[in-house]
Amino acid sequence: ARSHTIARIRDEDMKAIREAGLNRIHIGLESGSDAVLQMVRKGVTKATHIKAGIRVRNAGMELSEYVMPGLGGQDLSEEHALETADALNQINPDFIRLRTLAIPSRAELFQEHQEGRFRKCTDLMMAKEILLFIENLDGITSVLKSDHILNLFQEVEGTFPQDKPSMINILKTFLEMEPERQCVYQVGRRMGVFSVLKDMESPRRLERAEKTCRELGIT
Repeated sequence: ARSHTIARIRDEDMKAIREAGLNRIHIGLESGSDAVLQMVRKGVTKATHIKAGIRVRNAGMELSEYVMPGLGGQDLSEEHALETADALNQINPDFIRLRTLAIPSRAELFQEHQEGRFRKCTDLMMAKEILLFIENLDGITSVLKSDHILNLFQEVEGTFPQDKPSMINILKTFLEMEPERQCVYQVGRRMGVFSVLKDMESPRRLERAEKTCRELGIT
């Protein structure tokens, strides 16, 4: 469903829909930043996202909110992380699902990226953004899922608040690595050699990733 649609439905009607059998709704939040939402012409505001999310929860339906790391680009990365966390803190959805930004050639954002008007985040910037996002999720009981092939950190998952420290630790572990080792993980992850950071402890997998880096001259 779209937040714009849900926000226009009365509470009593939402409950009637729930009683009729609809028990789960997925919403593409993407961002809680009005600046980001306006930039990508999402057609909704942060306030509407919050209103819709609360309405779904009040109706007794399970709610999944989808967040797109990187959508703010380099210029709005911090605002994107902070405002999205703030929106989700107010909604407290059942699930928060990460969907890393991809820019297919058919998207309007592709042209802006090609012309330099949208500066896409690097993987390192994305890791810092996700860390900031998770650090600012507070007072919720949501389950965070990183269930998408484009996500750099598939293991950044868990239930708030108890799993928050372990999720933060994974991201900090990556960010504290030497740049060369970060690069090896990025290449290995994109190749499908690594699924999680601990996969780098496998000599066979590590050698495959390092060999590719050497062949491509990117370390």
